[in-house]
Amino acid sequence: MVPALAIADALRASGAEVEFLGGERAEGELVPAAGYPFHRLAVAGLDRRNPLLAARAVGLASAATLRARRILHRMGAGAVIGGGGYVAGPTGLAAATLRLPLFLTESDSHLGLANRALAPLARRVFLAFPIEGRSGRRYAVMGRPVPAGTGQADRDESRRRLGLPADGTCLLVFGGSIGARRLNEAAFEAFAPGAPFTVLHACGRRDFPDLEERLRAAGSPPHYHLKPYVEPFAHALAAADLAVARAGGSVFELAAAGLPAILVPYPYATAGHQEGNARVMAAGGAAVVVPDAELDPPRLSREVGALIAAPDRLQEMRSAALKLARPDAAERIAAEVLEGVRSTGTK
Repeated sequence: MVPALAIADALRASGAEVEFLGGERAEGELVPAAGYPFHRLAVAGLDRRNPLLAARAVGLASAATLRARRILHRMGAGAVIGGGGYVAGPTGLAAATLRLPLFLTESDSHLGLANRALAPLARRVFLAFPIEGRSGRRYAVMGRPVPAGTGQADRDESRRRLGLPADGTCLLVFGGSIGARRLNEAAFEAFAPGAPFTVLHACGRRDFPDLEERLRAAGSPPHYHLKPYVEPFAHALAAADLAVARAGGSVFELAAAGLPAILVPYPYATAGHQEGNARVMAAGGAAVVVPDAELDPPRLSREVGALIAAPDRLQEMRSAALKLARPDAAERIAAEVLEGVRSTGTK
Protein backbone atom coordinates (compact mmCIF):
# COMPACT_ATOMS: atom_id res chain seq x y z
CA MET A 1 0.00 0.00 0.00
CA VAL A 2 2.92 2.38 0.46
CA PRO A 3 3.53 3.00 -3.28
CA ALA A 4 -0.21 3.05 -4.04
CA LEU A 5 -0.87 5.73 -1.44
CA ALA A 6 2.17 7.72 -2.59
CA ILE A 7 0.82 7.77 -6.15
CA ALA A 8 -2.65 8.65 -4.89
CA ASP A 9 -1.23 11.59 -2.94
CA ALA A 10 0.61 12.82 -6.03
CA LEU A 11 -2.55 12.52 -8.13
CA ARG A 12 -4.61 14.35 -5.52
CA ALA A 13 -2.00 17.10 -5.34
CA SER A 14 -2.45 17.52 -9.11
CA GLY A 15 -6.20 17.98 -8.71
CA ALA A 16 -7.40 14.45 -9.48
CA GLU A 17 -10.04 12.60 -7.50
CA VAL A 18 -8.84 9.19 -6.31
CA GLU A 19 -10.79 6.20 -5.00
CA PHE A 20 -9.54 2.74 -4.08
CA LEU A 21 -10.80 -0.77 -4.73
CA GLY A 22 -9.21 -3.29 -2.41
CA GLY A 23 -9.50 -6.57 -0.59
CA GLU A 24 -9.44 -7.73 3.02
CA ARG A 25 -5.83 -6.87 3.81
CA ALA A 26 -4.24 -3.77 5.33
CA GLU A 27 -5.78 -1.50 2.71
CA GLY A 28 -9.09 -1.68 4.58
CA GLU A 29 -7.49 0.35 7.38
CA LEU A 30 -4.78 2.35 5.62
CA VAL A 31 -6.84 3.77 2.75
CA PRO A 32 -9.68 5.31 4.80
CA ALA A 33 -7.12 6.60 7.30
CA ALA A 34 -5.42 8.45 4.42
CA GLY A 35 -8.73 10.07 3.48
CA TYR A 36 -9.65 8.12 0.34
CA PRO A 37 -12.97 6.39 -0.43
CA PHE A 38 -12.56 2.63 -0.26
CA HIS A 39 -14.61 -0.04 -2.06
CA ARG A 40 -14.08 -3.58 -0.80
CA LEU A 41 -13.88 -6.57 -3.16
CA ALA A 42 -13.99 -10.19 -2.02
CA VAL A 43 -11.06 -12.06 -3.59
CA ALA A 44 -8.79 -14.98 -2.70
CA GLY A 45 -5.44 -16.34 -3.81
CA LEU A 46 -5.32 -19.06 -6.44
CA ASP A 47 -4.33 -22.30 -4.70
CA ARG A 48 -2.98 -24.58 -7.45
CA ARG A 49 -2.72 -27.54 -5.05
CA ASN A 50 -6.39 -27.58 -4.05
CA PRO A 51 -8.95 -27.73 -6.92
CA LEU A 52 -11.84 -26.74 -4.65
CA LEU A 53 -10.05 -23.67 -3.31
CA ALA A 54 -8.90 -22.79 -6.83
CA ALA A 55 -12.48 -23.02 -8.11
CA ARG A 56 -13.64 -20.81 -5.25
CA ALA A 57 -10.98 -18.23 -6.09
CA VAL A 58 -12.08 -18.18 -9.73
CA GLY A 59 -15.70 -17.71 -8.67
CA LEU A 60 -14.79 -14.85 -6.35
CA ALA A 61 -12.68 -13.23 -9.08
CA SER A 62 -15.58 -13.39 -11.54
CA ALA A 63 -17.96 -11.78 -9.05
CA ALA A 64 -15.33 -9.18 -8.13
CA THR A 65 -14.86 -8.26 -11.79
CA LEU A 66 -18.58 -7.55 -12.18
CA ARG A 67 -18.65 -5.54 -8.95
CA ALA A 68 -15.54 -3.59 -9.95
CA ARG A 69 -17.09 -2.84 -13.33
CA ARG A 70 -20.20 -1.41 -11.66
CA ILE A 71 -18.16 0.69 -9.26
CA LEU A 72 -15.89 2.10 -11.98
CA HIS A 73 -18.89 2.94 -14.15
CA ARG A 74 -20.76 4.58 -11.26
CA MET A 75 -17.82 6.74 -10.21
CA GLY A 76 -17.07 7.76 -13.79
CA ALA A 77 -13.46 6.66 -13.58
CA GLY A 78 -11.06 8.10 -16.12
CA ALA A 79 -8.26 5.56 -15.58
CA VAL A 80 -7.33 2.60 -13.39
CA ILE A 81 -3.97 1.94 -11.74
CA GLY A 82 -3.26 -1.62 -10.63
CA GLY A 83 -0.78 -2.15 -7.82
CA GLY A 84 -0.50 -5.93 -8.05
CA GLY A 85 -2.05 -8.48 -5.73
CA TYR A 86 -5.19 -10.57 -6.02
CA VAL A 87 -7.58 -7.63 -6.24
CA ALA A 88 -5.75 -6.04 -9.17
CA GLY A 89 -6.76 -8.81 -11.56
CA PRO A 90 -10.57 -8.34 -11.44
CA THR A 91 -10.26 -4.54 -11.31
CA GLY A 92 -7.85 -4.42 -14.23
CA LEU A 93 -10.07 -6.72 -16.27
CA ALA A 94 -13.09 -4.56 -15.43
CA ALA A 95 -11.17 -1.50 -16.65
CA ALA A 96 -10.40 -3.26 -19.94
CA THR A 97 -14.05 -4.14 -20.52
CA LEU A 98 -14.94 -0.47 -19.98
CA ARG A 99 -12.10 0.58 -22.31
CA LEU A 100 -10.50 2.67 -19.58
CA PRO A 101 -6.75 3.36 -19.71
CA LEU A 102 -5.05 0.78 -17.48
CA PHE A 103 -1.70 1.43 -15.80
CA LEU A 104 0.21 -1.07 -13.66
CA THR A 105 2.89 -0.67 -11.02
CA GLU A 106 5.36 -3.36 -9.93
CA SER A 107 7.30 -2.74 -6.72
CA ASP A 108 9.69 -5.69 -6.85
CA SER A 109 12.29 -7.20 -9.15
CA HIS A 110 9.78 -9.82 -10.34
CA LEU A 111 6.50 -9.20 -12.17
CA GLY A 112 3.70 -10.68 -10.07
CA LEU A 113 0.96 -12.98 -11.37
CA ALA A 114 -1.72 -10.29 -11.66
CA ASN A 115 0.62 -7.90 -13.42
CA ARG A 116 1.81 -10.61 -15.82
CA ALA A 117 -1.80 -11.38 -16.74
CA LEU A 118 -2.79 -7.73 -17.15
CA ALA A 119 0.36 -6.42 -18.86
CA PRO A 120 -0.95 -7.05 -22.43
CA LEU A 121 -4.00 -4.91 -21.59
CA ALA A 122 -2.06 -2.07 -19.98
CA ARG A 123 -1.08 1.19 -21.58
CA ARG A 124 2.00 1.40 -19.36
CA VAL A 125 3.68 -0.81 -16.75
CA PHE A 126 5.78 1.12 -14.26
CA LEU A 127 8.66 -0.97 -12.87
CA ALA A 128 10.64 -0.39 -9.70
CA PHE A 129 13.62 -2.34 -11.11
CA PRO A 130 14.65 -3.35 -14.61
CA ILE A 131 13.21 -6.83 -15.30
CA GLU A 132 14.64 -9.07 -17.98
CA GLY A 133 12.27 -9.46 -20.90
CA ARG A 134 10.16 -6.48 -19.83
CA SER A 135 11.26 -3.62 -22.06
CA GLY A 136 9.95 -1.53 -24.90
CA ARG A 137 7.39 1.25 -24.93
CA ARG A 138 4.97 -0.58 -22.65
CA TYR A 139 7.46 -0.70 -19.77
CA ALA A 140 9.12 2.15 -17.88
CA VAL A 141 11.55 1.86 -14.96
CA MET A 142 10.43 4.50 -12.47
CA GLY A 143 11.57 3.15 -9.11
CA ARG A 144 9.18 2.39 -6.28
CA PRO A 145 7.06 5.35 -5.15
CA VAL A 146 7.77 6.42 -1.57
CA PRO A 147 5.75 8.68 0.74
CA ALA A 148 6.24 12.39 0.27
CA GLY A 149 8.90 13.69 2.60
CA THR A 150 10.91 10.46 2.77
CA GLY A 151 14.52 11.49 3.20
CA GLN A 152 13.57 15.04 4.19
CA ALA A 153 12.84 14.65 7.91
CA ASP A 154 15.22 16.44 10.27
CA ARG A 155 17.55 14.12 12.17
CA ASP A 156 17.53 16.05 15.47
CA GLU A 157 13.78 16.56 15.43
CA SER A 158 13.19 12.91 14.56
CA ARG A 159 15.33 11.72 17.46
CA ARG A 160 13.54 14.10 19.81
CA ARG A 161 10.11 12.85 18.70
CA LEU A 162 11.16 9.23 19.10
CA GLY A 163 12.76 9.75 22.51
CA LEU A 164 16.24 8.86 21.28
CA PRO A 165 19.54 10.40 22.42
CA ALA A 166 20.54 13.42 20.36
CA ASP A 167 24.10 12.16 19.97
CA GLY A 168 25.68 8.84 19.16
CA THR A 169 25.04 6.08 16.67
CA CYS A 170 21.54 4.68 16.15
CA LEU A 171 20.71 1.29 14.60
CA LEU A 172 17.24 0.87 13.11
CA VAL A 173 15.75 -2.64 12.90
CA PHE A 174 12.45 -3.25 11.14
CA GLY A 175 10.58 -5.91 9.21
CA GLY A 176 7.27 -4.41 8.09
CA SER A 177 3.96 -3.72 9.86
CA ILE A 178 3.50 -7.37 10.87
CA GLY A 179 7.17 -7.94 11.56
CA ALA A 180 9.82 -10.49 10.63
CA ARG A 181 10.19 -12.99 13.47
CA ARG A 182 13.63 -14.34 12.53
CA LEU A 183 14.97 -10.81 12.18
CA ASN A 184 13.30 -9.71 15.41
CA GLU A 185 14.77 -12.60 17.38
CA ALA A 186 18.29 -12.16 16.03
CA ALA A 187 18.30 -8.42 16.71
CA PHE A 188 16.81 -8.74 20.18
CA GLU A 189 19.26 -11.42 21.29
CA ALA A 190 22.22 -9.62 19.73
CA PHE A 191 21.59 -6.11 21.04
CA ALA A 192 19.05 -6.01 23.89
CA PRO A 193 21.50 -7.37 26.53
CA GLY A 194 23.93 -4.59 25.69
CA ALA A 195 25.26 -2.54 22.79
CA PRO A 196 27.53 0.52 22.51
CA PHE A 197 24.88 2.33 20.45
CA THR A 198 21.17 3.12 20.48
CA VAL A 199 18.79 0.58 18.94
CA LEU A 200 15.39 1.58 17.51
CA HIS A 201 13.54 -1.67 16.89
CA ALA A 202 10.18 -1.45 15.07
CA CYS A 203 9.23 -5.11 15.52
CA GLY A 204 5.65 -5.14 14.18
CA ARG A 205 2.38 -5.76 15.99
CA ARG A 206 2.62 -9.56 16.11
CA ASP A 207 5.86 -9.88 18.08
CA PHE A 208 5.64 -6.69 20.14
CA PRO A 209 3.85 -8.08 23.24
CA ASP A 210 6.33 -10.95 23.68
CA LEU A 211 9.42 -8.83 23.04
CA GLU A 212 8.14 -6.06 25.32
CA GLU A 213 7.70 -8.55 28.16
CA ARG A 214 11.17 -9.96 27.60
CA LEU A 215 12.64 -6.46 27.52
CA ARG A 216 11.02 -5.62 30.86
CA ALA A 217 12.39 -8.87 32.30
CA ALA A 218 15.84 -7.75 31.16
CA GLY A 219 15.48 -4.50 33.09
CA SER A 220 14.34 -2.29 30.19
CA PRO A 221 17.86 -1.31 29.12
CA PRO A 222 17.82 2.38 28.16
CA HIS A 223 19.73 1.90 24.90
CA TYR A 224 17.01 -0.37 23.43
CA HIS A 225 13.88 1.36 22.14
CA LEU A 226 11.21 -1.20 21.17
CA LYS A 227 8.11 -0.09 19.26
CA PRO A 228 5.46 -1.99 17.31
CA TYR A 229 5.85 0.50 14.45
CA VAL A 230 6.84 4.11 13.80
CA GLU A 231 4.49 6.49 12.06
CA PRO A 232 5.46 8.44 10.03
CA PHE A 233 8.32 6.11 9.21
CA ALA A 234 10.36 8.95 7.72
CA HIS A 235 11.37 9.88 11.29
CA ALA A 236 12.79 6.41 11.97
CA LEU A 237 14.83 6.60 8.77
CA ALA A 238 16.09 10.09 9.57
CA ALA A 239 17.09 9.18 13.13
CA ALA A 240 19.22 6.18 12.16
CA ASP A 241 22.79 5.72 10.94
CA LEU A 242 22.35 2.10 9.81
CA ALA A 243 19.37 -0.19 9.22
CA VAL A 244 18.77 -3.92 9.44
CA ALA A 245 15.75 -4.96 7.39
CA ARG A 246 14.12 -7.37 5.00
CA ALA A 247 14.46 -6.53 1.30
CA GLY A 248 10.92 -5.80 0.17
CA GLY A 249 9.86 -2.57 -1.46
CA SER A 250 11.13 -0.64 1.56
CA VAL A 251 14.62 -0.72 0.00
CA PHE A 252 13.59 2.38 -1.95
CA GLU A 253 12.65 4.18 1.26
CA LEU A 254 16.10 3.33 2.63
CA ALA A 255 17.65 4.67 -0.56
CA ALA A 256 15.61 7.89 -0.48
CA ALA A 257 16.76 8.47 3.09
CA GLY A 258 20.38 7.71 2.20
CA LEU A 259 20.44 5.05 4.89
CA PRO A 260 23.02 2.22 4.64
CA ALA A 261 21.49 -1.19 5.28
CA ILE A 262 22.13 -4.80 6.15
CA LEU A 263 19.45 -6.62 4.17
CA VAL A 264 18.16 -10.09 5.03
CA PRO A 265 15.92 -11.18 2.12
CA TYR A 266 12.86 -13.22 3.03
CA PRO A 267 13.67 -16.60 1.43
CA TYR A 268 10.05 -17.54 0.62
CA ALA A 269 9.12 -14.38 -1.28
CA THR A 270 7.51 -15.05 -4.66
CA ALA A 271 10.13 -15.91 -7.29
CA GLY A 272 12.83 -14.86 -4.82
CA HIS A 273 12.09 -11.20 -5.54
CA GLN A 274 13.53 -10.01 -2.20
CA GLU A 275 16.86 -11.54 -3.12
CA GLY A 276 16.69 -9.67 -6.41
CA ASN A 277 15.89 -6.42 -4.62
CA ALA A 278 18.78 -6.92 -2.24
CA ARG A 279 21.23 -7.72 -5.04
CA VAL A 280 20.40 -4.44 -6.76
CA MET A 281 21.07 -2.46 -3.59
CA ALA A 282 24.27 -4.38 -2.81
CA ALA A 283 25.58 -4.04 -6.38
CA GLY A 284 25.01 -0.30 -6.11
CA GLY A 285 27.08 -0.16 -2.93
CA ALA A 286 24.20 0.76 -0.59
CA ALA A 287 23.77 -2.50 1.31
CA VAL A 288 25.33 -5.65 2.70
CA VAL A 289 23.31 -8.84 2.20
CA VAL A 290 23.05 -11.61 4.80
CA PRO A 291 21.16 -14.74 3.67
CA ASP A 292 18.29 -15.67 5.95
CA ALA A 293 19.76 -19.13 6.55
CA GLU A 294 22.96 -17.55 7.87
CA LEU A 295 21.27 -15.06 10.18
CA ASP A 296 21.85 -15.53 13.91
CA PRO A 297 22.71 -13.11 16.74
CA PRO A 298 26.52 -13.48 16.48
CA ARG A 299 26.52 -12.98 12.70
CA LEU A 300 24.26 -9.95 12.95
CA SER A 301 26.36 -8.47 15.74
CA ARG A 302 29.54 -8.89 13.68
CA GLU A 303 28.03 -7.32 10.54
CA VAL A 304 26.63 -4.33 12.42
CA GLY A 305 29.80 -3.84 14.43
CA ALA A 306 32.02 -3.93 11.34
CA LEU A 307 30.02 -1.19 9.62
CA ILE A 308 29.65 1.05 12.65
CA ALA A 309 33.42 0.81 13.18
CA ALA A 310 33.99 2.03 9.60
CA PRO A 311 32.51 5.54 9.30
CA ASP A 312 34.14 6.13 5.91
CA ARG A 313 32.43 3.06 4.49
CA LEU A 314 29.09 4.14 5.95
CA GLN A 315 29.47 7.48 4.24
CA GLU A 316 30.21 5.76 0.93
CA MET A 317 27.10 3.62 1.39
CA ARG A 318 25.00 6.73 2.11
CA SER A 319 26.14 8.33 -1.12
CA ALA A 320 25.50 5.11 -3.03
CA ALA A 321 21.98 4.82 -1.58
CA LEU A 322 21.10 8.34 -2.66
CA LYS A 323 22.29 7.59 -6.18
CA LEU A 324 19.92 4.61 -6.33
CA ALA A 325 16.98 6.57 -4.95
CA ARG A 326 14.10 7.77 -7.11
CA PRO A 327 12.22 10.07 -4.74
CA ASP A 328 10.10 11.55 -7.54
CA ALA A 329 8.69 8.21 -8.75
CA ALA A 330 5.16 8.91 -7.49
CA GLU A 331 5.02 12.32 -9.16
CA ARG A 332 6.37 10.97 -12.46
CA ILE A 333 3.87 8.11 -12.51
CA ALA A 334 1.00 10.47 -11.64
CA ALA A 335 2.01 12.81 -14.47
CA GLU A 336 2.03 9.96 -17.00
CA VAL A 337 -1.35 8.69 -15.84
CA LEU A 338 -2.93 12.14 -16.10
CA GLU A 339 -1.41 12.65 -19.54
CA GLY A 340 -2.81 9.28 -20.59
CA VAL A 341 -6.28 10.30 -19.45
CA ARG A 342 -6.06 13.60 -21.31
CA SER A 343 -4.84 11.96 -24.51
CA THR A 344 -7.74 9.51 -24.60
CA GLY A 345 -10.34 12.04 -23.59
CA THR A 346 -11.85 9.63 -21.05
CA LYS A 347 -12.21 12.38 -18.47
